[in-house]
Amino acid sequence: MQVAKRLEGIGEYYFSQKLREIDELNKAGKDIINLGIGSPDLPPHPDVIKVLQEESGKPNVHTYQSYKGSPVLRKAISNWYKQWYQVELNPGTEILPLIGSKEGIMHICMTYLNKGDEVLVPNPGYPTYRSAVKLAGGKCVEYKLQEKNHYEPDFKKIRKKGLKKVKLMFVNYPQMPTGQLPGKELFEKLVFFGKKHDILIIHDNPYSFILNDNPVSLLSIDGAKDIVIELNSLSKSHNMAGWRVGMLCGAKERIEEILRFKSNMDSGMFLPVQLAAAKALGLGKEWHNVVNAVYRKRREKVFGLLQFLGCEFSKMQAGMFVWARVPSKYKDGYALSDEVLYRANVFITPGGIFGSAGEKYIRISLCSPEEKIEEAIQRIKK
Repeated sequence: MQVAKRLEGIGEYYFSQKLREIDELNKAGKDIINLGIGSPDLPPHPDVIKVLQEESGKPNVHTYQSYKGSPVLRKAISNWYKQWYQVELNPGTEILPLIGSKEGIMHICMTYLNKGDEVLVPNPGYPTYRSAVKLAGGKCVEYKLQEKNHYEPDFKKIRKKGLKKVKLMFVNYPQMPTGQLPGKELFEKLVFFGKKHDILIIHDNPYSFILNDNPVSLLSIDGAKDIVIELNSLSKSHNMAGWRVGMLCGAKERIEEILRFKSNMDSGMFLPVQLAAAKALGLGKEWHNVVNAVYRKRREKVFGLLQFLGCEFSKMQAGMFVWARVPSKYKDGYALSDEVLYRANVFITPGGIFGSAGEKYIRISLCSPEEKIEEAIQRIKK
């Protein structure tokens, strides 16, 4: 049986493949320390788990749910955006809960792209942007993000590529994998660029609460709703990656358009999960302070590891990773990653998986306890 042509050039997700390799190494007795994947190892707030437990025990919560999500969750998302981002969202018309924000990327591409439509995707950037565009029949047009430009788009170079066929542009700040924080001027440029060239700007915003004292939404810019869709998630900010709770925010028309596709692809989330997510969104600053205190200590350990490896990096990064340039003695990040994996039994992510502009870099996750990071350091030193 032949697979569909849409899968041509689409490989298995790198981490899916790498986890299998790590599993085989572990079976062979290697005991790999995984510093690669950004899956929070900390639990959600106890009150969030309590809501899930209590609501799951009720007899009337196990039926199909609304495709638009529970009004309780949508109201909680609206309040969350107003409290933290100073953005007003109508909970009935401008919010669409998602089974994780990753699915939203696919929904958007399938909603708006016809065969041959072009999409601007960041290099380096989240690999799912490229995959979703290709699966929907679109064509990726990469724009490079460079350290010397603070990992911001070079709009002059982008315009020179020609924008006639470009329909969407993916952006992501705090940027993954580089950890670059946005300034208001950059967000204003993005909104202006989208309006001028009639390009829908898709802002992927799951990292704004991790090691960042000033969470910002692209929707906070005047007029942004006219041209911006923002994706957000509880996976990182509330340690709920496995719960699969995300959201899509934007103008009423965009929500209705995307719902036409989404409602044919899945059903609503389990209601107790939605109610627990609403509880999580109501947590105050003290919650984020506790989580960030843990990540801050881990990051100091990772800084020490990177210094030992001879890598160059900025200490002004946000998110749950540290991005670093590898020493010149290594051909690329893959070479350093392989050396550390096969000689020290420690896995760190090669930057090249995020695009050609990341080939000279590595990325280390902060989702391991301090003692594991310290053990990784000792293994590498040895």
